[in-house]
Amino acid sequence: MSRFDNKGPSQRQLRVGEQVRHALADVIQRGDIRDDVIEATVVSVTEVRMSPDLKIATAFIAPLGASDDQAVIKALARNAKFIRGRVSGALRQMKYMPEFRFRLDTSFDNMARIDQLLRSPEVARDLDDEDEDRN
Repeated sequence: MSRFDNKGPSQRQLRVGEQVRHALADVIQRGDIRDDVIEATVVSVTEVRMSPDLKIATAFIAPLGASDDQAVIKALARNAKFIRGRVSGALRQMKYMPEFRFRLDTSFDNMARIDQLLRSPEVARDLDDEDEDRN
């Protein structure tokens, strides 16, 4: 088994992804992007996953207060080349400037759904039964 058989991202991918996340968040927060949809929304960059060759950066976005989350993702995709140029100063140590892809971050929705399930009466009853069995 070689060191490349693992399925998770390498330390380098994680480190570069975090650097890209900070640079991307700075560009969005400064208001450099002139797009009505982006300007009207608070955009949080929750995670950036880098491809193994570091040429593609997939940014997971959580639009806060937006009526249409997909419109925000599309607006960011429309401005991807502009964003790429703006983050290049902060990422000048990279050999290649990554291509940006934007995805909606659904992890918060998933956590809320799991929390709701755990609080449901059926699950609470089952958990109480397990506690009684242990005693």
